[in-house]
Amino acid sequence: MRVSVDPEVCYGSGECALRVPSVFTAVDGLGAVIPGREETAAGEPQVRDMAERCPSQAIRIQ
Repeated sequence: MRVSVDPEVCYGSGECALRVPSVFTAVDGLGAVIPGREETAAGEPQVRDMAERCPSQAIRIQ
């Protein structure tokens, strides 16, 4: 599995970086996954929870 943030959908609320800073960060004002965490973090419960709570529904777990 892999976690990602769709920059076309994200509007930069910052919730992901605030709630799960070990996985998410901000790049150019939008949410992003910290490089190297895309695959290792996808199964973590807090990442799945953040995907459900993302205000713009930009977080994808595939």
